[in-house]
Amino acid sequence: MATISGYDSNSISTLFSSLNTSSSSSTGNSIYNIDFSEYASIKSGSYFKLLKSYYSEVDTSSKTSSKTNESTSTSEDSTKTLANVKSTASELAESAKELYTKSSKSVFNEVTTTDSEGNKVKGYDVDAIYEKVSAFVSDYNSLIAAAGKSNTDSIANGAASLVNITKNNEDTLKQIGITMDEDDYTLSIDEDSFKDSDMEIVKKLFYGTSSYAYSAGVKASMLESYATSESAKANTYTSSGSYSNNYNTGNIFSDYF
Repeated sequence: MATISGYDSNSISTLFSSLNTSSSSSTGNSIYNIDFSEYASIKSGSYFKLLKSYYSEVDTSSKTSSKTNESTSTSEDSTKTLANVKSTASELAESAKELYTKSSKSVFNEVTTTDSEGNKVKGYDVDAIYEKVSAFVSDYNSLIAAAGKSNTDSIANGAASLVNITKNNEDTLKQIGITMDEDDYTLSIDEDSFKDSDMEIVKKLFYGTSSYAYSAGVKASMLESYATSESAKANTYTSSGSYSNNYNTGNIFSDYF
């Protein structure tokens, strides 16, 4: 039995039970069943010190137990899976940002170019726009594939939301040569169709905070956050199905690459 400063739970019980005033008798060293030596302990403060020590120990034990329970939460994904979701989500968020951000470096700013006949023409740099949109499509597909391997509800729901946003813009995307696979929800871009399409439609889809690219970027950032939060749990599954007690970013990425 655990003791505190020489006392155990039986000692505590005995000390309290001795304070029974239901009897009116007085014998020996006691009056109304209160032992003079115990009364002296109360008066001197020993009782108070004992109780304070006892309940302090109980409180500490309770807090320790609570912290232990909190730390044993587990993720249903491996650290490798979560690292992959986090990485691909970050890449899509960045490629989307490069498209929708209005700045002097935006590919949607019109430039002056020289045509095949040597004439100066002001318009969009179609090759530069295609390169950025193509990178967006590639990053989008990588995230969809990574999220598809996750067993975490928040990640699965976030990916589904991203797919729904794309479906809502599917008809317009088709006009510029971007189509969605109905089986795995990945995108494909036809270079010739894209470059021959109306760049104003492309700009509407990918430029500014009201664009499809902006909405996709926001969803990607949320997925990155979900993966980070899941990774912070004390225990995650390793690729072999065993538990890893701590999430270590360096080790995860070393393992992945």
